[in-house]
Amino acid sequence: MAVDDILHTSQHPLLHSSGAHANNNYKKNINSVSLAKWILKFTMWIVFLAWVALFFVIPTDFGSELYADWIGATNGRLFGYTGSMLLLYSAPIIIIAFLAVPFLLISGEDQLQLQLQLQLQLQEKKTPRFRLWTFPVLVDGPLGVVSAAELIGIILFIVFVIWDVYVYTAVILGTLPDHLIPIERCCFILTNLALRLGSIGLDCFAFLFLPVARGSVLLRLINIPFEQAIRYHVWLGHLTMLLFTLHGLLYVIAWTIEGNLLQNTLMWVDLGVGHFPGVISLAIGLIMWMTSLHPVRKKKFELFFYTHQLYVIFVVFLALHVGHFIFGVSAGGIFLFILDRFLRICQSRKIVDIISIKCLPCGTVELMLSKPANLRYNALSFIFLQVRELSWLQWHPFSVSSSPLDGKYHLSVLIKVIGKWTENLRGNILNSSRADLHLRPQTKITTSVEGPYGHELPYHLMYENLILVAGGIGISPFLAILSDILHRTREGKPCLPQNIIIVWAVKRSNELPLLSTNDMESICPFFSDKLNLEIHIFVTRESQPPLEEGQVHEATNSSPPVSNCCSMSVLVGTGNNIWFGLYIISSTLGFVILLFLLDIFYINPYDISSWSYKGLLLVICMLASVFIFGGVVVGLWYLWERQNAVTEACKDDRIMVEKMQHDEIVAHRDSCQQKLASSINTYYGSRPDFKDIFGDISEKWGYVDVGVIVCGPPSLQTSVAKEIRSQNIRRQRHYPIFHFNNHSFDL
Repeated sequence: MAVDDILHTSQHPLLHSSGAHANNNYKKNINSVSLAKWILKFTMWIVFLAWVALFFVIPTDFGSELYADWIGATNGRLFGYTGSMLLLYSAPIIIIAFLAVPFLLISGEDQLQLQLQLQLQLQEKKTPRFRLWTFPVLVDGPLGVVSAAELIGIILFIVFVIWDVYVYTAVILGTLPDHLIPIERCCFILTNLALRLGSIGLDCFAFLFLPVARGSVLLRLINIPFEQAIRYHVWLGHLTMLLFTLHGLLYVIAWTIEGNLLQNTLMWVDLGVGHFPGVISLAIGLIMWMTSLHPVRKKKFELFFYTHQLYVIFVVFLALHVGHFIFGVSAGGIFLFILDRFLRICQSRKIVDIISIKCLPCGTVELMLSKPANLRYNALSFIFLQVRELSWLQWHPFSVSSSPLDGKYHLSVLIKVIGKWTENLRGNILNSSRADLHLRPQTKITTSVEGPYGHELPYHLMYENLILVAGGIGISPFLAILSDILHRTREGKPCLPQNIIIVWAVKRSNELPLLSTNDMESICPFFSDKLNLEIHIFVTRESQPPLEEGQVHEATNSSPPVSNCCSMSVLVGTGNNIWFGLYIISSTLGFVILLFLLDIFYINPYDISSWSYKGLLLVICMLASVFIFGGVVVGLWYLWERQNAVTEACKDDRIMVEKMQHDEIVAHRDSCQQKLASSINTYYGSRPDFKDIFGDISEKWGYVDVGVIVCGPPSLQTSVAKEIRSQNIRRQRHYPIFHFNNHSFDL
C-alpha cells in the first residue's frame, strides 16, 4: 500500500485536503509532543544511570567519601539517617515512576502517534534495524532464550557482584589487624565478608520487586509485559537468595568457631542489627527459594504458590533485622510493589459478568467477559482470572483472544483443559448447561478479573510482514491479532501488516476448530484481496486425517444471567493514566507526611532509638500511606467509574447487542470456512521445519523487517530462536536480520 493510499484512508484532518494550515498545526503538535517525550525520557535515563552507578561506586574509597559527605549533609535534616538513605537509594526509582506518568499520559493522548510512525516507516523503507531487546543471543541453557539486552543486564549484575566482592575483600584484608591469632583472623575475615555479602544481597533486593508489579508504570514505560518481566524476578531471586544464604552461612561458621553460635543467633539488640529476626527472615527466604525451583514449581505449583505468600513475613523480618535506614536501600522497589498490589486487591474484589460461555469439542472453554467501554487493552493483552467456586486464592493468566475492535463492552479468553483447575471449570460449565436443559438451577460461576496487562504498544501493527508461530492453545492471542488487523483493514485505521504467515503445531486434529472462532470474512469482507494470509498447521500425533474430518461438532453454549453494571473494574494502571498518576503521587506524598508526623510526634518526643522498631515503623508508614492516602484516590477513581457507568446509555442493551453479534458470527462460519480453506495447509505426522520456513520467507520477502511472535512451550521458543540466530549468522547482510524477544521476535 502506498503512502498516499494510507493518507486517504485515515480519518484525521491531516489526511484530507483541508489545507496546509491544518497539516502544519498537526506537525507542530506532533513535534511538541515528541520534544516533551524526549525531555522526559532523557531525564529518566540520567536518573536511572546515576542510580545504577551509585551501586558500583559506593564500595570504593571515592564512593565512601561521597557517602560520608552525603550523610553529613542530610542526616541533620527532617528524617535523619532514614531520610538520607531513602533519598539516596529509593528516591531515584520513585522519581522515574513520577516522570513515567506524564510520559505515558502524553503518549496516550497522542492518538495519531502510531499513525505517524507507520507513515514514516513506509516513507523511509529502510533496511531492518538491529534491536537489542529482540536479538536472540542465548537459545539453549537454564535461562532459556536470552536477548542481547537481557544478556547485557545479566553481565552487569554479575560484574557488579564480582566488583563488590573484590573491593570489599581488598578492604577487609587491608584492615586486618596484625596482632590477631590465626583463628581470630579467620573469624574477622568471615564476619566482615558475611556483612558485605549481605550488603550486596540487599542491593540486589532493591531490584527484586520491580518486575513483579503487574501493572507497574515502569514496566509500561519500557513496554515489557509482566509475563516477560517475571523471568527477571526469578533470576534476581536466585542471585539475591544465594547472597543472603552465603551471608548467613559465613556468620554461622564464624560464630561456631568462636563458640557462641546460640548466643549470637538469638541476639536482638536495640542499637544495631538484630540477629534473630535475620535468622527468621533467612529461614522463610530459604523455604520460598527451595519451593520456587523449577522441578518443584512444575510438579507442585500450589506448594510454590502458597509458600511464596510468605514474602510479607520475609520483608517484615528483614526490616526488623537491618533496621530503618539500611532498609531504605530497598524501600523504593517494595513501595512500588505495594502500590500495585493494593490496586490489584481493589480491582479483584469486583465480580465480573460472564456474557457467554462456550465449551468447544476439543475441550477448550471460551468465556466472554463484560468490560467497561473506557477500559483499554490491545490484542497482545492478558488477564488473571479467578473463579470463586473453584478457589478464592488461585488466579490464572489467560491471553485475550478478542480484539479491542470486536466490541467496546466485552473481551474473550480461550481456556484449554490442561490441569485440575481448568478441568473443574469445564465440569461446572457442563453441569450448568445440563441443569439449564432439564430446567434445574444452574451451577453458579462467579468470576473476578485482574488486568488487562500486556505490551503498552501494539507492535504487531508495526511490521508489514508477520510470522505467528503457535503451539496448541497458543493460537489464542493470534486470533486477537488477526481480528485486530482485519478490523483495522476494514475501517482504514493505521495498520502495516500485509503479509501474514501462521505456523500452528497441535497434537490432535480436534483442536483445529479453534481457528474458526474468528469469522474473518464477517469482520472484513473480501479480506483475501487486501491481506495475504497463509496458514500452515502441523498435527504432530496423527499420521493422517481422521475419518470424521469435515463433520461439524457443535459446541456447548451457555448464557449466564447478566446482572447490572458488573463489568471489569477500571482500577488498573491501563484503566486511566491520570487517576493512576494521582494514585502514585498521593501515596508518595502520604508516605512523606506520615514519616514527618511520626518523627515529630512520636520518635523524637519519646526518644525511640531501636533500629528494629524503627524499621517496623517504616514498613507500617509505607503500607499506611498507600492504604490511606492512595486509598482516597482509589475511592474517588471508583466513584468516577460508577458515574461513567451510569452515564453510558443503555449499557445492558449494548451488551445484548454484542451477544447477538457473537451469535451471528457463529451462524456465518460455514461460508468463511470455504474461503479460508484455500489458504490453509495441514500436515499430519510432522513438525514444523523452521529452517525451511524461514528460508522460503527469505526468498519470498527479501531483505525486509519481519515481526515474528511465538506463543507456545519453551521448546518451541527455543527452536524458533535457534533458527533465527543461525539464519542471521549464516546469511549475514544479504538476507533478513532476525531478532528475538522472549516469545516475540523480529525478523
